[in-house]
Amino acid sequence: MTEMEMVVVAPPAPSRLEDLKRRFFATPLQALLSLISLTIMAFIVWKLLDWAVFSAVFTTTGGPEACQAAAGACWSVIAARWRIILFGLYPFEEQWRSALACVSVVVMTVLSCIPAFWTGRRIALIWGAGTGLYYVLMKGGVPGLPYVGEEAWGGLALTLFIFVTTCLIGFPLAICLALLRRSDLPWISRTTGLIIDGVRSLPLISILFTFAVVLPFALPQWLQGDKLYRVILGSALFFSAYQAEIVRGGMQGVPAGQEEAAMALGMSYWQRIGRIVLPQAMRNALPATINQFVISFKETSLVVIVGFFEILASGNAAYGTGEWRFAYVEVYAFIAFIYFIFVFSLSRYGAYLERRMAVGER
Repeated sequence: MTEMEMVVVAPPAPSRLEDLKRRFFATPLQALLSLISLTIMAFIVWKLLDWAVFSAVFTTTGGPEACQAAAGACWSVIAARWRIILFGLYPFEEQWRSALACVSVVVMTVLSCIPAFWTGRRIALIWGAGTGLYYVLMKGGVPGLPYVGEEAWGGLALTLFIFVTTCLIGFPLAICLALLRRSDLPWISRTTGLIIDGVRSLPLISILFTFAVVLPFALPQWLQGDKLYRVILGSALFFSAYQAEIVRGGMQGVPAGQEEAAMALGMSYWQRIGRIVLPQAMRNALPATINQFVISFKETSLVVIVGFFEILASGNAAYGTGEWRFAYVEVYAFIAFIYFIFVFSLSRYGAYLERRMAVGER
């Protein structure tokens, strides 16, 4: 056989069993450590399942006394107090409105994630209609819907509202700040950089406290607005400062030659930004942007510091009565599960976008 006729055959890929054996049982010591680790993990999983499922109490029959006598979790507190957890202080007879408002936010978010709706007009229509429907359902004041002030909003509906409006206001503001920081005029870029760095140097709690409590003393009565909207503005400012640096980093990843080529073609500044720079910058910044959304969703729990009854504060009230005080672990586990659903959905959608846009591939 000549050299031209020789065929190089790649070695067969190892099976899954062989790969596991190579990773965890290659040597006697490694096998012993793997067996010990598996035993500990199996013991922990069994104990958790026994507490959460096999020995748990799921019905409200017998009341708190039946839970205290059981060896497992007391999920009866969720069955008995789920309305407080999900709806907070919202009037009992109007809680269906709060539930529909949550559904409208979720539907709005899901539609925004479908590529068929990725046009400026469609996104604006979806977010405008979804936010408007949420506001009408929650506040009322129209025929058939009694008025409910913002001070009575709470639970999951308030958490979603703060998160959505923070992103809705903060994201466009972040793009503006990123563009201003890239300005060729030093006094604009340096001033913008000072603002961004100043906001990022402060903890979110201090910003929320300033907008909720301190800011009214510096503003006239007609300009103060409701405390909820001041808190949302503070949260959006904090979000935009971090997101602006993410967007600016994505812009720096766009080769300078592309913008120069666009200039040579006679494209205006806004055409270059809107058609060349920003689409590629957002693609480059996608992983960090998804991470910022996840962080912002979890940070909504901080509004309890300034007196709002979001889902974490609602959970505190759910077990705060004397009869359910012992079941705080179950309440927090239920709230953690709700947070996990939303955060996991955001992360999985981010992974889908990365695969669709081939982020990181060259």
